[in-house]
Amino acid sequence: MNINKILTIIAVSLVPFVVISFVPNDKTNFIMENKEPIETYEPVKIKVLIGENIEVLDLEDYVIGVVAAEMPASFNDEALKAQAVAARSYAIYKKERSNTEYDLTNGINDQVYINIDEMRLKWGSDYDYYYDKISKAVNSTEGEILVYDDKAIEALYFSMSGGFTEDASFVFGETIDYLKPVESIYDKECTNYEVTKTFTNDELKELLSLSCSEISISDIEYDESNYTSSLEICDKTYTGIEVRSLLNLRSANFKIDITDTVNITTYGYGHGVGMSQYGANGYAKNGYTYDEILKHYYKDVEIKNIKDV
Repeated sequence: MNINKILTIIAVSLVPFVVISFVPNDKTNFIMENKEPIETYEPVKIKVLIGENIEVLDLEDYVIGVVAAEMPASFNDEALKAQAVAARSYAIYKKERSNTEYDLTNGINDQVYINIDEMRLKWGSDYDYYYDKISKAVNSTEGEILVYDDKAIEALYFSMSGGFTEDASFVFGETIDYLKPVESIYDKECTNYEVTKTFTNDELKELLSLSCSEISISDIEYDESNYTSSLEICDKTYTGIEVRSLLNLRSANFKIDITDTVNITTYGYGHGVGMSQYGANGYAKNGYTYDEILKHYYKDVEIKNIKDV
């Protein structure tokens, strides 16, 4: 038998094996035993009351809109990350406690949120740059929230402190373990840290519903963070928070000087509880990471992913 016939016989004899090995069937050729099923998580949805309408938003998209509205996009990346985690934590805190058709309102009573069109209007030609910057900050912290006793915290924040943050009990009348006063050393470096507002005697009397002939200030008391806790103006006693509200002051951290007019100098801006946004930016510019910033302003908290809580 010549060599060609031998090769032909070998080739023909192999054909059934080749065909059989590629015959399609309804079972895989590879059996994978003891493989754990892949876990999947439904994206968290947030229901936000905007005007008279309730919008259902993906949590991460909502956080992008909150960071865009609540913190200057020019801030350091680590400050933007800290804001993202705080905003996400607050949203989950409110969602878990909601007894209405929505989780949060869109405004200063909860958190301000803006959509894409509003971002374009706000940033103009810088839209692409700032949207990308904020998106990266949010995406890099995706799903992360602040927890205390394994529960999302009410991660309050404000613009700028007077050098120390405020105790929640002084402002909101409720003791919250993670919302305690801490030093915020970089706020004083801000250009609008100290602002003076001037009133005539008549203006002040009208705003405070006073009947005295001459304005007099006495019995001023300050809390441990140097915010005004109470004072007497003419014959009436007020809390610092009441004076701030009635006179539309930037902060309850203020000093009063009476000359021909009444000059009230405020230090910082906002209620003072939780994270100072300008303070956070100061820490970020000086090398602090977002988790270090958050754990400075919120005491004894942990950072966890939503799916692990």
